[in-house]
Amino acid sequence: MRFFERQEQARRQTLRLLLLFGVTVIALVLAVNAALALTWRLVSPGFSGYPAYFFAVNSAVTLLFVLGGWWLETAALHGGGERLARRVGAREAWPASREAEQKLCNIVHELAISASMKAPQPMVLAREAGINAFAAGWNEIDAVVAVTQGALDHLTRDELQGLVAHEFSHLREGDTRLNMRLAGMVFGLEMIFNLGRSMCAADEDGRRSFLALPGFAIMGAGSLGWLAGRALKAAVSRQREFLADARAVQFTRSKDGLGGVLRKVAGQQAGQRSQARALQRSLHPDVQHMLLVEEGAQARWFASHPPLAERIRRIYGRPMAALPLRRDDEAATRPDALF
Repeated sequence: MRFFERQEQARRQTLRLLLLFGVTVIALVLAVNAALALTWRLVSPGFSGYPAYFFAVNSAVTLLFVLGGWWLETAALHGGGERLARRVGAREAWPASREAEQKLCNIVHELAISASMKAPQPMVLAREAGINAFAAGWNEIDAVVAVTQGALDHLTRDELQGLVAHEFSHLREGDTRLNMRLAGMVFGLEMIFNLGRSMCAADEDGRRSFLALPGFAIMGAGSLGWLAGRALKAAVSRQREFLADARAVQFTRSKDGLGGVLRKVAGQQAGQRSQARALQRSLHPDVQHMLLVEEGAQARWFASHPPLAERIRRIYGRPMAALPLRRDDEAATRPDALF
C-alpha cells in the first residue's frame, strides 16, 4: 500500500469537499433570498420593488439560523471524549484484572510513543460483542479510544494494534473535531428547513397563516441545503476513513493488522448470519459516524464509511477474502494447525 500517496489524496479530497460545504451555505443563502423575492412578487399587487434591506435581512436571518444551529449542536457535544464514551456505555479499561485489557493499554501507550502523542484513555464497550471501536475528544487532553469486547475477544495483538492505530489517526488528524463541527453545520442547515416547515404548519382547524407561502419557499430551499450538507458531511467522513486506514498502515508498518480487522468484520457480516444478528446490536447514534465500521445499511450518498470491500482492496492492492472470527494466534496452537 502506498500509504503516503493515499494520505495526500484523502487530504486533497477533504479540502475540496470542505470548500463545497462552504459553497453550499452560500447557495442556501442565495436560494432563500430568491424564494422570498419570488414570494414577495406574488403577494404584492402592483409590485414596485423590495423593502429596504430586504436581501440583507434575509441573508442575516438565514446565517443566524445556520450558524446558531451549528453553535448549539457543537456546544452540546462539548464535555470531552470520556463523557461521550460513558454516555454510550463505555467504561475505563481494567488492566489489573483483565489480560485482554492490559494488552489494549499496552498497545495504546506504544502507539502514543510512536505517534508522538499524549496517550488517550483506553475504554471498553463491554456489552458489545461485535468488532468495532471509536475515538472521541476535542483534543489530546480529553481524548479516548474505546474498543468493543468483541474486538478484544476476536482480534490478534497485531490486529488490535491496527484497529487502535486507525483510531489514533482520527485523533492525530483532528477528525473528531472536524466531524463534530460538520455535524453542527448540518444541524444548522436543518434548522432552515424546520423554520420553513413551522411557518407553513396548519393550526388545529387545519388552516394555515399568511406565512405559509414564504414558509413553503424556505422549506424547499432548506431541504435542498440540508440534503446537500448531509451528503457532503458523509463524503468528508469517507475520505477521513481512507486517510485513517493509510495512517494505520504507516503507524504499524503492517497491512495485515488493520486489514485483518476489516476482513474479520466482513466475515462477521457475511459468513455468520445467525451469529451476526446477535453481534450487531447498534451502538448509540452519537458515535455511529465515529466507528471503525458503520453499522446498518445507509444510502450510498449518506454513508459515512466507504464499503468494506473497497477499504480492504486499498490496503492490500487487490480484493481479499473475509476471515473467520477465531484468533489466528490461538489457531496456531491447535495440533491440526501444524499439518
